[in-house]
Amino acid sequence: MVAAAALLTLIAALLFSKGVDTGIYPGIPNPGKGTEWSLPVFTVFAELLGVLVVGATLTSAFLLPGDGPSVSAPGWVLLRRASWLAWGLAITALVLVILTVSDILGVPLGSLGSHEIFSFAFSVAQGQALLIQAGLAIVVAILARAGVSRGLAAVTAIIAMIAILPPAFTGHAAGAGNHQIAVTSLALHVLAATLWIGGLAGLLVVRKTKWLAETAGRYSRLALVCFGMTAISGVANAAVRLGGWSPLWSSRYGALILLKVLALLVVGFFGALHRTRTLPALNAGQPKAFLRLAVGEIVVFGAAIGLAVALSRSPTPVPNDPVGPDPVLELLGFARPGPETVWRMIGDPLPDLFFLTIVVAGIWSYLAGVRRLRKAGHDWPMNRTVCWVLGMLILGGVTSLGVARYAYVLFSVHMVQHMILSMVVPVLLVIGAPVTLALRALKRPADEQVRGARDWLLMIMHSRIVRLLSHPLVALAIYVTSLYGIYFSNTLGTLMRYHLGHEAMLIHFVLAGYLLAWVLIGVDPGRRRIHPAMLSIVHFLAMAAHAFFGFVLLLSTTKIGVDWYTSVHPVWAPSLLSDQRLGAGLAWAFGEIPAAIVLLLLVRQWMRSDEREAARLDRAADRAEATGEEDELARYNAFLAAAAAHDRALKEQGFQ
Repeated sequence: MVAAAALLTLIAALLFSKGVDTGIYPGIPNPGKGTEWSLPVFTVFAELLGVLVVGATLTSAFLLPGDGPSVSAPGWVLLRRASWLAWGLAITALVLVILTVSDILGVPLGSLGSHEIFSFAFSVAQGQALLIQAGLAIVVAILARAGVSRGLAAVTAIIAMIAILPPAFTGHAAGAGNHQIAVTSLALHVLAATLWIGGLAGLLVVRKTKWLAETAGRYSRLALVCFGMTAISGVANAAVRLGGWSPLWSSRYGALILLKVLALLVVGFFGALHRTRTLPALNAGQPKAFLRLAVGEIVVFGAAIGLAVALSRSPTPVPNDPVGPDPVLELLGFARPGPETVWRMIGDPLPDLFFLTIVVAGIWSYLAGVRRLRKAGHDWPMNRTVCWVLGMLILGGVTSLGVARYAYVLFSVHMVQHMILSMVVPVLLVIGAPVTLALRALKRPADEQVRGARDWLLMIMHSRIVRLLSHPLVALAIYVTSLYGIYFSNTLGTLMRYHLGHEAMLIHFVLAGYLLAWVLIGVDPGRRRIHPAMLSIVHFLAMAAHAFFGFVLLLSTTKIGVDWYTSVHPVWAPSLLSDQRLGAGLAWAFGEIPAAIVLLLLVRQWMRSDEREAARLDRAADRAEATGEEDELARYNAFLAAAAAHDRALKEQGFQ
């Protein structure tokens, strides 16, 4: 039923938007009707299979109650189905590789050679994305049958969510101007919609079980979040594709977007009915109320998937390739900026939807947790709240204001961005103690067999991987290795050239800095308990490695990321080597203040550690005096007295 709705909507939308043109024109390659129609149809199959795989694994791992350390019986059934669906997704992705190369080259399927297919799959971004998707789908298919533990099911679900994303980073979004918004918004849109639809499909599978009511309640909260994320990311992506308001009413592409908006409103209305009517009916023992509404909702979802695929095949009012004399547009997604000024560094923003989403979600969640604690009559230090909010705001500013625009074209500004992300933001966030707040604010589910967010967080913080990462030498190695590895190799230029690579690099800066700061001065549970004196040594090693990095970079005559910066270097800027030396000097000097703050916090922890130890010994002495038992201090004093008596005895016997 869902597939039929998706295919019928796809065909109608493609005919309306002229997304399929099977006409034959002299001198223009044509792949033939087989490719023209098979490509969108198999894309719909891939979308549906991805939704079902995510829905099955998500429901099994996170929505259904477990059976001790294992998934429940319905969860086991869902994992087995997910395995078969994942194999189908892998095969479909490989078929799409062949169909896509046929479409791009304009060569009929029967005339394609293996060389063209393999070259496309391993050398072109679209082919690589489909190949990665097929590989991840195979991993999901194997893991879904590898065991029944809830932890393994959670890992499988996470990999399934990742598997649906690679194609989102190619196509219209990757070629659109301002791809900082286009690519990220599309990825968030796909992920949110998949979780939304997949979760509903998972509920339909377990509708005859006794857990339907409570599982539907947990899904309802997830669906509400997904609805908001789908709407916001969809609006952001449509704004980039359309380029203005008028194409929304005057173009066929805009008409399809309006139909998607209508579908979103319809399923949003269905969701509201679920929350107000279906959930109370399920709790009252009336499962048929859910079935009637859910079937209608998922049919509309199928139509929305058909519209989404049709949009990906339809020409946009804004050309994919930015038009203009400046080739930097194609690399950056925005025009080359003018000479840097304080106002432009702040007031000429380049919004990054991923980091803005993290900032908004992080601040809102933190403040909601503080509000819940205070509502329950518990205090939370104001300085922690201020540090967390300030760290998040700095994170959003340094990745979305004008500094982010100039960081693409000037190494010196990129280095400032790096230093703030790896040294300032992590320290503020660590002081905020988010894990401690979450553990105190999150509620445990009423059913002991249900793992809530608090239970998963505790498992992560006490896991072996966190135990390994929290070792000071490991955290130090990650921080130092990434610092030297990115800049003293060809990695920087490669990462800057791709939006996903650039995002991954910025995320790594934050995470590596957060890990080291957490190990040194963190108060959240999970880190190893090591004396501040040893941590001070690790901190000095990090400072020395950072200073040496800046010194070596300052003296180096080898240009970092030369291919990238040669392509985007502004004519008004100093030479590449001069700008690089400016960045090296900034890196050398910038770390002094954050390093001093961390050192002061370490000294403070050291003093508190000594105070706590002294207080412990005093309490032990008081208990010993009250009970007549020897305590640790008394035994130590007795040891010293015995040693002194032994020395006196030796002297009396003539030994010096």
